[in-house]
Amino acid sequence: MIGIKEIEAAAERIAGHVVRTPTVASPGLTALLGVPVTAKLELLQRTGSFKARGATAKLLSLGEAERAAGVVAVSGGNHGIALAVMAAALEVKATVVMPRTAPARSLALVEEAGASVRLTDGMDSAFRLVTRLRDEGLTLVHPFDDPLVIAGQGTVGLELAEDTREAELTDVVVSIGGGGLIAGIASALAARHPGVRVWGVETEGAEAMSAALKAGGPVPVPLSSVVTTLSAPAVSQLTYALASALVEEVLVVPDRDAVQGCLDLAEHAKVWAEPAAGALLPAARQVAARVGAGARLGLVVCGGNTAPRELKEWTQRFGLL
Repeated sequence: MIGIKEIEAAAERIAGHVVRTPTVASPGLTALLGVPVTAKLELLQRTGSFKARGATAKLLSLGEAERAAGVVAVSGGNHGIALAVMAAALEVKATVVMPRTAPARSLALVEEAGASVRLTDGMDSAFRLVTRLRDEGLTLVHPFDDPLVIAGQGTVGLELAEDTREAELTDVVVSIGGGGLIAGIASALAARHPGVRVWGVETEGAEAMSAALKAGGPVPVPLSSVVTTLSAPAVSQLTYALASALVEEVLVVPDRDAVQGCLDLAEHAKVWAEPAAGALLPAARQVAARVGAGARLGLVVCGGNTAPRELKEWTQRFGLL
């Protein structure tokens, strides 16, 4: 299990390589949701998402032989961008395996950072290819099934706890793909703000954690969500164990509501977020309704790597404009 000591060690390791992102009260979201809202603006992180933290924590742990051999990762977007950029900064050769459905902007950013890109037909085949490349000698930087990566992502929760008093928050809402972010944040808050509940959110067609919680362990899930950054084919035993022990509940929202959440974040919070972060708002409404008038919400705005063209296409598809 990942504890506060591992997260504090990761914070010390990655300091100076990543951004300590702002934690701010959001008057706009407070008015929209009807309860006090604090936002952790992780979309302002280096590479545009929290993924830079875990990737950096892992890269800084490599020995000389591992650095020389190079690293490989599988990604629907943000993890690949983070690994490519941070590996280039640390002078480590990187290969990123991505599905053809990954956002074009994400593919371009990975290539621009100098990483070698390998495309597959879907996330299932991407995970199979990355396993083969690992077996051929590259060091795998897994997006979530790695204690060092989870501890790196947990530094988001550590900062959130340092920037708030426990009395300021009753509930924190976190998006889930493979579960590394929520596992790390929940571990940090359990140690620093143990009275605060942590809720997860997934989109329909990207329900790996909720399926695992129902099944009593990780299971493969079919993927159909437009939110590729949340589309893990399964969670890991490690992220499942942490979520089942520390997370209140995982809520599932439609893609349409996640895209509407992007529009609401732009209008009311003045931030440009991706649908993985947009999904927070419909989930936050559910949490606020369940908790009642005393709710004080924290939202981890996990990333902003969405191109205007992509958001326009989604809004048109779902009839939101």
